[in-house]
Amino acid sequence: MRIGLQIPHFHYPESTQAIAPWLKEIAQTAEAVGFDSVWVMDHFFQLGLGTWLSPVEAPMLEGYNTLSYLAGLTQRIKLGLLVGGVIYRHPGILIKTATTLDVLSGGRSYFGIGAAWYEEEARGLGVPFPPLKERYEQLEETLLIAKQMWADDASAYHGKHFQLEQPLNRPQPINKPHPPIMIGGSGEKKTLRLVAKYADACNISGTFYGPVEEIGRLLGVLKGHCEDVGRPYEEIERTVLDTFDLSDPASVPGVIERCRAMANVGVQTVLFNMPHAYTPAIIELVGREIIPAIAEF
Repeated sequence: MRIGLQIPHFHYPESTQAIAPWLKEIAQTAEAVGFDSVWVMDHFFQLGLGTWLSPVEAPMLEGYNTLSYLAGLTQRIKLGLLVGGVIYRHPGILIKTATTLDVLSGGRSYFGIGAAWYEEEARGLGVPFPPLKERYEQLEETLLIAKQMWADDASAYHGKHFQLEQPLNRPQPINKPHPPIMIGGSGEKKTLRLVAKYADACNISGTFYGPVEEIGRLLGVLKGHCEDVGRPYEEIERTVLDTFDLSDPASVPGVIERCRAMANVGVQTVLFNMPHAYTPAIIELVGREIIPAIAEF
């Protein structure tokens, strides 16, 4: 089992000027102690919603700019959005943006994508927020456009929602055949079927959000979709987003057991966030005690 770090909030540094050096320290420490990947959300407002993620007005950085900054500060660790909202960028520009990250990071990027859900954020910034059915249609068209552009095929694409007369994409990504496509979400009929058809990785909710048995059931649904479309289930990296409170080192054994339980139902990678301040000491604790313990799961 592998472990990745999601950084979903930016309000702990004492000032705006402190955000960049804080991010640098956290990402470089994560790389040094053996994290497989680092992730940020693709949001423009903080989530609010009565969660530990703080009010809507709290600091939030744009995702691709943040990942590009981290790419220049690291050498090995993988980088991704968990996950990109399909409505936020036109597909042609999105694939160029994702390709640029991959090239400048030396082939270390994931392409995270999903149907988007945060209507308040979209309305606030003037981004069209169509009904869910249409967002899923846009998601599938975006995936088709991505596959075409990453195949170096610049022929015209004419879909229901998007028309690209010359989807030229040069340079091509370093990751071959393209950055791994991760689709986020647990929708059984649409999301997981899109994973089976197009993705290299799925991302569903971990044990903070529900019982481990539900994770296993959803992975079983994904396996069924793979069988339906003729796709080997083992080709897909099974990841979860989870939340761990590591403010007390005594919580480490419980985190390891949660990871073991998820591995037992088929999870390969745990991407986690924390409700408290991210510090080098906590990142080092994970590297010292958790990463070696779960490596053989």
